[in-house]
Amino acid sequence: MASASVGFQCPSCVEEGRRTVRDARTVAGGRVRPPSAQGVVTKILIGLNLAVWILVLIAGDKVVDKLMLIGRAVSPTDHQLIGVAEGQWYRLVTAAFLHQQAWHILFNMMALWFLGPQLEALLGRTRFLVLYMVSALGGTVTSYLLAAGNQGSLGASGAVFGLFGAMIVVGKRVKADLRPLIALLVINLVITFLNTSWIDWRAHVGGLIVGSLTAAVMVYAPRAHRVLVQVAAIAVIVAVLVGLVLVRTSQLT
Repeated sequence: MASASVGFQCPSCVEEGRRTVRDARTVAGGRVRPPSAQGVVTKILIGLNLAVWILVLIAGDKVVDKLMLIGRAVSPTDHQLIGVAEGQWYRLVTAAFLHQQAWHILFNMMALWFLGPQLEALLGRTRFLVLYMVSALGGTVTSYLLAAGNQGSLGASGAVFGLFGAMIVVGKRVKADLRPLIALLVINLVITFLNTSWIDWRAHVGGLIVGSLTAAVMVYAPRAHRVLVQVAAIAVIVAVLVGLVLVRTSQLT
């Protein structure tokens, strides 16, 4: 017999009760974690960004030349053609973890730390990671699509703007007060469009749009078929992004 709050229960009854109790789920269907276990994915993402930045400090511009987003250009070192249009698709991902200036990574990581743990708790670890990566891809693909072929771009800003959009979508779903967050987003957009000479507005806007769409798919999917709808819709978003990359590649080549 197993000790209970009142009397004793047989082991088979206890086991049957455990099987019938469902784990608590987030608004998107993810697993609810205790406060002590939250923010793990956010910390890993911050660590990856910091690790790449330290690598840039140690190795210099050659790392930037290898990893930054660029459509199609001549390499300044070996005079060979480089870029996404030359088959270097990895740049669409690596550029989102690449920073040069200390202020750039500082602001991006502060924003990630401000938004990440909250979204991770609201969505669940896996869904938050998917949101971050799809938002980052949305930013780099938009930049690749609209920027000049030889114009470089780097930074986690596209992913961060995706988190801004996602937080607004999720906040609306849970009926949170969104006024401070919307005001902060508007301020960041104003800063973006007032400094287009050194800020890649395309990545910011692309990340914002794709992050918002991805979050909407996650939190508004019908509960009965939630996972299936989420996977299918996000697959469609990624397929559209891949299609845009193919279109831009055909233009540049």
